[in-house]
Amino acid sequence: MSKFVTGFLKDESGATAIEYGLIAALIAVVLVTALGLLGNNLARTFNTVANDLP
Repeated sequence: MSKFVTGFLKDESGATAIEYGLIAALIAVVLVTALGLLGNNLARTFNTVANDLP
């Protein structure tokens, strides 16, 4: 039983998967924020151009 517990405590494969998941989530948050800001600026630019056309 003690071999099982020590083996379980030394196993880091789950921690690695969680770290990759956190990195992917952080990248997703950054992309959503950046694209949201870029989308607003792009929409504003198109509206300005459309309003300036005769």
